[in-house]
Amino acid sequence: MKKNVVILTGAGMSAESGLKTFRDADGLWEGHDVMEVASPQGFSKNPQLVLDFYNQRRRQLLQVSPNKAHKALVTLEEKYNVNIITQNVDDLHERAGSTNVVHLHGELLKVRSTGGGDPIPWRKDLVLGDRCERGYQLRPHIVWFGEDVPLMGKAMELTSKADFLIIIGTSMKVYPAASLIDFVPSGTPIYFIDPKPSIENRSTQNLKVIPENATKGVPIAVADLIDKAP
Repeated sequence: MKKNVVILTGAGMSAESGLKTFRDADGLWEGHDVMEVASPQGFSKNPQLVLDFYNQRRRQLLQVSPNKAHKALVTLEEKYNVNIITQNVDDLHERAGSTNVVHLHGELLKVRSTGGGDPIPWRKDLVLGDRCERGYQLRPHIVWFGEDVPLMGKAMELTSKADFLIIIGTSMKVYPAASLIDFVPSGTPIYFIDPKPSIENRSTQNLKVIPENATKGVPIAVADLIDKAP
């Protein structure tokens, strides 16, 4: 039986592919207050602004490629059952070849009806007047502030069965995603990869901090795990 590796990824995973993190040092998202472009209230107030914001992000995503860190994770699937839980809304894990990816915060290359229903693949600009079959305006398939995180339950279940946990490029300060570390079984080895590690040293001796960017740190963790594989 292959052991289970669960991987939590954040913005630092995709930064080296050329995707800017949404939030700048001053807290603004591409010059906008976060509530203007990432909340139901913002969409209700100025849908054009919100659609334009995500159209720019979508165009940018279609111009970049997976990096060495994305590709390194794929090799783990030869030896382990691998599940990636990402806060990122890009599809770079899938493009690299990872087969089990849970997008906690939605997906940039999908849209959904404001009237509910399943997400729809979408690669072009989304504009006012783009409607579902029932006549409702389409919106980005993104989990905005103040909205439920529908895949959180699945993420908790996967994390609770982890034999190894890898955390890459995330501050572990954004909830509810940051709480996932509390669901791993006691004693589970944890790798934390970030150039500015912010994770607290846990009382257990199971934490290995790799203070590197994703493209340097992920291959180190992957090589270590492959050495440990039966």
